[in-house]
Amino acid sequence: MKAKAKREQEIIKVSVIGIVSNILLAIFKAVIGLSAHSIAIVMDALNNLSDAASSLITIIGTKLAGRDADKKHPFGYGRIEYLSALVISVIVLYAGITSFVESIKKILHPEKPDYSAVALVIVAAAVAVKVVLGLFTKKKGEALRSDSLVNSGEDATHDAVISASTLVAAGIYLWFHISLEAWLGAGISLLIVKAGFDMIKDSVSTILGERADVELARELKKSVLSFENVQGVYDLVLHNYGPDTFHGSLHIEVLDTLSVDELDEMLRNISIKILKEYNILLTAIGVYTINTKNPKANAMREKVSAFVLEEESVIQIHAFYVNEEKKTLRFDVVISLNEKNRTAVYQKVYDGVQKMYPEYSLQIAMDTDFSEE
Repeated sequence: MKAKAKREQEIIKVSVIGIVSNILLAIFKAVIGLSAHSIAIVMDALNNLSDAASSLITIIGTKLAGRDADKKHPFGYGRIEYLSALVISVIVLYAGITSFVESIKKILHPEKPDYSAVALVIVAAAVAVKVVLGLFTKKKGEALRSDSLVNSGEDATHDAVISASTLVAAGIYLWFHISLEAWLGAGISLLIVKAGFDMIKDSVSTILGERADVELARELKKSVLSFENVQGVYDLVLHNYGPDTFHGSLHIEVLDTLSVDELDEMLRNISIKILKEYNILLTAIGVYTINTKNPKANAMREKVSAFVLEEESVIQIHAFYVNEEKKTLRFDVVISLNEKNRTAVYQKVYDGVQKMYPEYSLQIAMDTDFSEE
């Protein structure tokens, strides 16, 4: 809980810095833009106000996400952070569209800019401030795993590019007496629109639910495999309920000689270890058993594995077990999500194994690796 509270405080502190910086920059740029008749600088000032709004949304989202779980939302409110990141993405998109519209108006109805040395120096200083602020906010966002801060940092970087383009336009005008700021503003606005769409796409993808981080999944499985009686780890599923809030489930493979009390103790120890090392609550651990009492089982397993793994889209088979008394053969076949027709591959596997062992009743489950590389 202390780590969660500290993270919340850090996000709020960074956001407050962003709000204060952007409001001050917006005031300076608005005064300069209006006095210089520069639409680019005025729109830049509006972008700073949108950045301040983004930081405010980040604070509100972080506070709401920090609420304790209740009866209606037993998994907590952590996903609100992803919604706030989506709102910020929409603000970025809106700012880009607005800037583009205003730039087009100035292209159709140009005004003669009036740049002063003081104005250009202030704009140059603003570029430096926005670059530093953008890098700082994004770095903090990545460290704190806050998509809202990351998006705010990227937005600040876009603003720095806009301000820099204003300086370029001013230089061209002063040297060649050609006003290009509206054209530059339009071009950069389109880049911001694209960035807004990309941010929205990433935010929506997170809300929909993405696969578990491959490195995290690999390390977690390795940790579970460190237990003496665990022969394999499969079917890892991680559910993200907000930054640093994961619930998960998996299956382990053990010998069929393990007693119930030994298995129960091991499952509890696995759950404790994973919670302690990764802050992931394992809500379920399923168990597959390996034949030790059937001398034919190992040979059958090797034969079936060799056949099934000939299929390029098959990643692995597991949970293999033969029951001679009931004449059943069961296993899970993991088929890649890249395979366009997983059902056809499954049917081919099923038919082939049935042909090998017609006297057995098959129980083959088509499985998915949710952390597939």
